[in-house]
Parts: sequence; C-alpha cells; structure tokens
Amino acid sequence: MSDTYEALLIVSFGGPEGMDDVIPFLENVLRGRNVPQERMLQVAHHYELFGGISPINQQNRDLINALRDELAANGPQLPIYWGNRNWHPLLADTMRQMATDGIKSALAFVTAAYSSFSSCRQYRQNIIDAQTVVGRGAPQIDKLRAFYNHPLFIEANVEQVRTAMSHLPSRSAPHLVFTAHSIPISMADNCDYAVQLGETSRLVAESVGIKDWELVYQSRSGSPHQPWLEPDVCKHLQQLKSDGVDEVVVSPIGFVSDHMEVVYDLDIEARKVSEEIGLNMVRAGTAGTRPTFVKMIRELILERLQGAERRYLGDRGPSHDFCLVDCCLPG
Repeated sequence: MSDTYEALLIVSFGGPEGMDDVIPFLENVLRGRNVPQERMLQVAHHYELFGGISPINQQNRDLINALRDELAANGPQLPIYWGNRNWHPLLADTMRQMATDGIKSALAFVTAAYSSFSSCRQYRQNIIDAQTVVGRGAPQIDKLRAFYNHPLFIEANVEQVRTAMSHLPSRSAPHLVFTAHSIPISMADNCDYAVQLGETSRLVAESVGIKDWELVYQSRSGSPHQPWLEPDVCKHLQQLKSDGVDEVVVSPIGFVSDHMEVVYDLDIEARKVSEEIGLNMVRAGTAGTRPTFVKMIRELILERLQGAERRYLGDRGPSHDFCLVDCCLPG
C-alpha cells in the first residue's frame, strides 16, 4: 500500500467500436478458453446488430468526464487514466503512458461492484500482467474495494428503478426482477458473488418498497453440461406470466453500465419473450453516470487517501481493501 497516490486508473472490460473490431475483440475475450467457433460467431452477431459498436467504451468516457468534474469541484485533484482488459485503450498501453508521465502509484477503480474471479481477481491479474509488460518504472496499483453495498451505489440503482416504475400504467407495485451475469457454480462456490448480489437486490427492493422480487441470471455462455447460476431471466419471466403477473421491472443490478449484455440480452431477447407472452416489461437503467454513483467513487478514493468513513448498508460490513491470496479462485 502506498502512502500517497498520484492518479486514478479506471479499469474496465472494453468493447469493439466498429465492425472490424468485433472478431479481434472476441478473440481477446475468449483467448485460452475452450469456446467453439460457432459460439463466438453467434456472439459476434449480437454486436453486428449495433453496427459493431459496444456502448461500454463511450459510457466509460462519460463516466470519466463526470468524475473529472466531481474531483475538480470537490477534490482530491487526481489525473484519471483508463485501461481495458480486452480492447483499446488496453491496460498495458495505459500503464506505459502512466510510467512516461512519472506516475509511481495509483488507485484503480474497476467497473464491477461484486467479488468473483471475473469481476475482481482476474482484473487484479490483468493489472499485474500489464505491470510486467511495462517492466521497470510501472506504477504500483492498488484496487479500490468492492462497493455492492455502498449507500450511494444502492441509491443510484434505487433512482433508476423508481424511474422505470414511473413508466408503468398501473399504480400497484410491480414484480421486481434483478439480473446479473451468470457464472459457473464451481466459480460461485469460491466467492461471495451470489451473496453480495442478493444483498444489493434486497437493499434496493426495500428502498423502493417492493416485496415481490427475485434475483435471476443472464448471459450464460458455458457448456450446457456445466452447471451455472440460475434461474435464467427469460425462463423466469415466462414463469411470472404463468403465475399471473402482468407487469415487471427488470433491473440489471449486476452491471454498472448499459453495455452489450444489457442491451442485447435484456432489451432484445428478454423484451421479445415478454412481448410474446403479453408481459409488460420495463427495464431499469444501471448506475451509469448517475451523480450519486460518481460521488461514490470519490468517497472510495477518500477512504484510501484520507481514511474517510467506509460507508455501507446492511449487516455484511464494508468489503476489504486488499484481497487474500486464495480469494475468488476460478473454480
């Protein structure tokens, strides 16, 4: 841990920004994984429907601009860098620029709220790999904690759910469905991912006064013979309709921005299912660039720079700052 930090590094997944980027991007994502070529081409078609452009990079630019304004107005005065796991700007290139700029140590904000191999440990390994590529002079990087139960993260999602509820014609409370990216159960057994998601969902549901809610999963991509977290969102929507539910708000609580898994799996696939069965589905937005979410990032920075209060809601307490060697193993 550094006594002083000279910059903030935003670390994210990355996404293609044109048709020529799609296949190289997916090859980066899938490198080292036993994923059939036909599955990769199927996913590529999702991007093709949007001109090969994932929303995630622009959303990160918007978040960085909002955060720059927040830090300029309220401090601390830190330059902000941005590096991705899978597409430009790539993490190693960004870290090389940081070294050129004389940055010796920085805090990293990873655009994932929960603890799992994919959303925490793998990003920490990405940072180490980038430091290795840069070599001598690479800055020290310390990751900010998981923020799934931070009051301002909860508030940002509450705001989005309430906005979605306002678009329903009925004044009665709708059924609330929270979604998150599914992961293999063998991976889930080695981390608090599902427990944290359940806690975030509960806190948001209680804040909006809805008792009928469920946490479900989406975007499964593994072998059909390997058990993954369930139920699937589309199957759950069908079950709700069978149970007599007519209106539902879907909140992608497992994501912090409306990127491809949200706009395709929910706005296209889940919406199609809902229309076919006559279920009125309204999708809530993610935390995105909500001012409350931007302020939360500043609070996480102040925790490390100034020892500010580590705020949280619920009974689980704040997440740890530094991960144990054996936490969030891939399974």
